[in-house]
Amino acid sequence: MPDEKKLDRFKPQQPTIPGVPADKTPPKAVPPEHLSPEPAKVPPRSRFLWVGLGAGALIVIVVGIAWWAHSSSAKQAPPPVVEAPADPTPEPVAKPVERLPIGPGEIATTEELSKPWAAKRFIFRDPVTSQQTLAIAVRLPGGTLWGVSLREPYGTCELEYVTDLEKLRAQYQFRADHPMIVDPCTHTVYDLLRYGAGPNGLVRGEIAAGTAVRPPIGIEISTRGNHVVAVQME
Repeated sequence: MPDEKKLDRFKPQQPTIPGVPADKTPPKAVPPEHLSPEPAKVPPRSRFLWVGLGAGALIVIVVGIAWWAHSSSAKQAPPPVVEAPADPTPEPVAKPVERLPIGPGEIATTEELSKPWAAKRFIFRDPVTSQQTLAIAVRLPGGTLWGVSLREPYGTCELEYVTDLEKLRAQYQFRADHPMIVDPCTHTVYDLLRYGAGPNGLVRGEIAAGTAVRPPIGIEISTRGNHVVAVQME
């Protein structure tokens, strides 16, 4: 009689079907279809790590974009043009108004005209026409005082009293050893130490060089005590 396997009452023996091999591996339990496996849980520490990496990458990108924009603007922007301050043109200084004495009458003191070739400018007003003329009084060597109108005879140019002998030589091509009266318009030179022909006789201020027709118009000068007085014009 063959050996009989011991039967386990808790594990019943599967029936043997002819033509179907017996599977000794017990079937696996299949979970119900309505149940799905739970998703794998991500540990909290790994989640914070990924969030930090994302934030760091975003910061790097923002910084890179800002640096690139700054570099591009620095290359494209032209260098600032520094304008040199303009050289300020100095304003012409106004000459102080010359307050001249008016004749006929006192025009200077004897102290002011005490030295040879000392001179004093003044205004002579014609008593008849009230016309005013610029004039000058000069102390000549020997003590004589002589006055002349500084208006060109028969013209409108203003005469000058020149004490710079080098100016006489350079501008008027005239060599002199004492001051002269000159006409800058005609370059005429008048010598007050010599007499020249006037309409009424000899007049101080002979023409030493130039094309003028007569000496400057003379003005009579006298003294009263220590005052120098312009008397009348010829």
